[in-house]
Amino acid sequence: MAMNRVQFQKGLSMSEFLKQYGRVEQCHVALLASRWPEGFVCPHCGETHHSTFIHDGRQHWQCQACRYQTMVTAGTIVQATKLPLTLWFLAMHLLTQAKNKVAALELMRHLGVSYKTAWLMKLKLLQVMTERESSRVLEGRVEIDDSYLGGERPGKRGRGSENKASFVAAVQTTEDGKPVVACFVHIPFTRKAIEAWAQKVLAPSAQVLSDGLGCFRGVAASGATHSAIIMNGGTGREVAQHPAFRAVNTVLSNLKTAISGTYHAFDFRQYADRYLAEVQYRFNRRFDLGTILKRLVRAAANTTPCPEAAIRAAEACN
Repeated sequence: MAMNRVQFQKGLSMSEFLKQYGRVEQCHVALLASRWPEGFVCPHCGETHHSTFIHDGRQHWQCQACRYQTMVTAGTIVQATKLPLTLWFLAMHLLTQAKNKVAALELMRHLGVSYKTAWLMKLKLLQVMTERESSRVLEGRVEIDDSYLGGERPGKRGRGSENKASFVAAVQTTEDGKPVVACFVHIPFTRKAIEAWAQKVLAPSAQVLSDGLGCFRGVAASGATHSAIIMNGGTGREVAQHPAFRAVNTVLSNLKTAISGTYHAFDFRQYADRYLAEVQYRFNRRFDLGTILKRLVRAAANTTPCPEAAIRAAEACN
């Protein structure tokens, strides 16, 4: 069997990571370059002329036009953090280079922080991924399927289970069915919800393939063409092996294996959006693991703060 070059790419090794980001000064420079790549821009008035000074060991910028003072972390996802930037960068490195997912408990041990701190860091970085993927649009050949996270026993089985979080998985493929990018969204399986999702996620040029679930007819609201393949009561294995859905079913299988193999439990219905966005973010950048950390740093530098209260409420911090 030929080697899968995506799976066996080198990525960014721990030794190389420490060489590039092992000191606070290196992380500061990287965050600075990500937030203001063309030089300082005042977040208050947009002017560029400024002066800098050190206060309490941290560099501050002062706009010469409006006198507004700021730091490179202010207005970003790491605003007001008391942790050194090296820990934030290490958390981002671990989240982007792991083959599967990284639990907050594992982050706690790697970073040497409390569980609460590790959990909040992880969820804030997942918020970055969520916002970065929120504008994802699929085009061309697209396979879609309905699926669930969670489901505890005892309880009703199947689509009506009160213990499960329903979500739609969509995978854009090449013409011969190889996966390119994916999109996962936590929504109910109703015609109205699918219509709203399709108008946001599917380009009018998309050619969508689905099974016979009735609500999927709503994808036509985006202008995309839709072909439903009725399985006529086939077994789950037969549906999963159907060539028309090979990409989406493979991606779904990997997603569920990663989640079940990493987490003992989490509130699926409350946090499904962010955990799905984490899988989506990494999958859609899997072809170049060597640059995924830099891309996440840039996204973090341009994501507005998301306080703990909003994280726990599982609401978008827009």
